[in-house]
Amino acid sequence: MSVSAEASAAVAAKPPQTAGGTKPFSPFEWIIAGRYLRARRRDAGVSVIAGFSFLGILVGVAALIIVMSVMNGFRAELLDRILGVNGHIVLYPIDRPLDDFDEVARRIDAVDGVRFTMPMVQGQVLASGPGRGNTGALVKGVRGADLLKLQPVSGSLKQGTLDGFDESGGVAVGSRLAEQLGLQLGDLVTLISPEGDVTPFGTSPRVKAYPVTAIFDVGMSQIDASYVYMPFSEAQLYFNQEGTAGAIEVFVDRPDEVNLYGERIDQAAGRPLFLSNWQMQDQSFFNALQVERNVMFIILTLIVLVAALNIISGLFMLVKDKGRDIAILRTMGATKGAVMRVFFITGAAIGFTGTLAGFLIGLLFCLNIENIRQFFSWLSGRTLFDPEFYFLSQLPAKVDATEVLLVVGMAIGLSFLATILPSWRASRLDPVEALRYE
Repeated sequence: MSVSAEASAAVAAKPPQTAGGTKPFSPFEWIIAGRYLRARRRDAGVSVIAGFSFLGILVGVAALIIVMSVMNGFRAELLDRILGVNGHIVLYPIDRPLDDFDEVARRIDAVDGVRFTMPMVQGQVLASGPGRGNTGALVKGVRGADLLKLQPVSGSLKQGTLDGFDESGGVAVGSRLAEQLGLQLGDLVTLISPEGDVTPFGTSPRVKAYPVTAIFDVGMSQIDASYVYMPFSEAQLYFNQEGTAGAIEVFVDRPDEVNLYGERIDQAAGRPLFLSNWQMQDQSFFNALQVERNVMFIILTLIVLVAALNIISGLFMLVKDKGRDIAILRTMGATKGAVMRVFFITGAAIGFTGTLAGFLIGLLFCLNIENIRQFFSWLSGRTLFDPEFYFLSQLPAKVDATEVLLVVGMAIGLSFLATILPSWRASRLDPVEALRYE
């Protein structure tokens, strides 16, 4: 019986020690494992399974990182835009109109953790532009100083300016609304409100045209396609609310902990008010996103699990194919632990390299995801990630280091666990049984 090439090379490089055994993960164990990974023609079946295991772990890890990052980015972008434009807490009058809004806002501003307050008047209108159709819009009457504090709006002006907004007599409109109505800077937008003047024949709609003094692009289609900002005093006249405010929006430092502010704000207001916060209004939407994210994580984890099972089947085939090598190594003094470590290294190398490759590909994909989206949109001639359906004009990705480490650790852990059973089976073969294992 001739000694196999793998065993001969290993013995020549570092012979097994019969007296005290070999040190764990000694050079000859790595050499044999490396040769087993470089499968020859007669080991084509093992090589194919190892290749599919490598690709499965690569795809699973990359997909997990990409999907988790996109869903994190999607939630963060939506949250930033919604909470950057709309109040975290909104106060509505109960027993009487909010005619003391300045005093109430001043008292609430003094509450610890409150960033600023914004009295407003709002209402639904029908908007129409020059020579185009019409569409529904939401008019929010705010002061110019407060509008400048809304960073998503003031920091995203495409045309015009918000300087002198209170005295301008004009309105600021979203970019998609302007595009839909064919509006340019200086054009007149006609607003029609059902809450008009009361006459003996009923309430007549109020129709008034305002010049467009600014066009903003928040990047969220729901806002850009419907919001119209009007000077506060003009909105009071337009909606028949002279001397009063419809509500007070409160912006706080920690929106995720908005419930902690409710009692303090209610006490500071000094009058009966109904408090509503963003979690009451939008929590079901964000909860749905969280559920979808968790389900996607479970589904994509199955890809990694299947790849790990492929490692098990591949190693069992390798153990069967290398029975003669095991017998020679055991005869020359290799311990059961050494044999087990050889096959452990072989399987773990597939899982580790697949995880590393998936991590790098997933990270590169996330860092260039918008360019990739635009490329595939150009290639297919279709709009991928349509903002009309997904609310955002760009595909976001937010890489969470903790989640990435969790994915990488899970993939490596599953890969290592998958190698234990076949490695243990190889170590249990004695030299005589190993010769007959083939």
